[in-house]
Amino acid sequence: MHGGTERTASQACHGLKIAIQIAAFFPCQEPQKTWLPGNKAPGAALPHTDIHKPLLQGTCYSVYSSKTPRSTRQTCDVSDDPGTMAFMSRFSRSSSRSPSRRSKEDSSPPVLSIFELERLLYTGRTASNHADEVWPSLYLGDQDIAADRRELSRLCITHVLNASHSRFRGGSEYYDGMNITYRGIEAHDSPTFDMSIHFQSAADFIHQALRENKGKILVHCAVGVSRSATLVLAYLMLHHQMTLVEAIKTVKAHRGIIPNRGFLRQLVSLDNSLRVKRKI
Repeated sequence: MHGGTERTASQACHGLKIAIQIAAFFPCQEPQKTWLPGNKAPGAALPHTDIHKPLLQGTCYSVYSSKTPRSTRQTCDVSDDPGTMAFMSRFSRSSSRSPSRRSKEDSSPPVLSIFELERLLYTGRTASNHADEVWPSLYLGDQDIAADRRELSRLCITHVLNASHSRFRGGSEYYDGMNITYRGIEAHDSPTFDMSIHFQSAADFIHQALRENKGKILVHCAVGVSRSATLVLAYLMLHHQMTLVEAIKTVKAHRGIIPNRGFLRQLVSLDNSLRVKRKI
């Protein structure tokens, strides 16, 4: 008689292990008790405990039927089954890693598609003056302000970076006698033009200008929204560790800009390469 009840308890213990594994794969919305197979009355496995919480190795759980004599009631130690513990440990490790992994991903700055970047550029501030101070002592403007010597003197501009330089129009000689350091980049506002080859040199020129005592720089092109804006964004990314989205938001807080789609792709490429370097 006792041999039969011992076998029943042993089978119940085995049933608990199976139930634990099934519960891990098929989570329920609400915490439940685990019912033992073959018994009309509920077993005492994990009473009042969420079965989805990781089991502790070495913890014993009582397993018995309501009809089992007290003298033959057994405990089931999940640690005595290597297969069960290995299964549960894999489940627990994967569950514990996910939140931290998600938190790292959530804390990372967003990476937007070209379409999303364009939508960001078209929202918010769109109006612009001939020149706007988008960063301390850094002005982003058009060719009209670049040609206005009186206004440049009023703003105390010491450096000019022209992203629409042409050998057919005035360059550094235009600013003779004004104590202005000039640099010109002959760039075309075309999606096929490779502006990225000028990112580092232009960013360094801007950075050096702002490091000088009372240095102020005007970065301009024809309209001041595409070519020159692209170089200013690259400067903020390279010298101020901003992501592309952060740089766009910084500039757009003061001036509407819209780099062409080709320039945006090149800025995305720069953004991705800088992200990789920061992880190393």
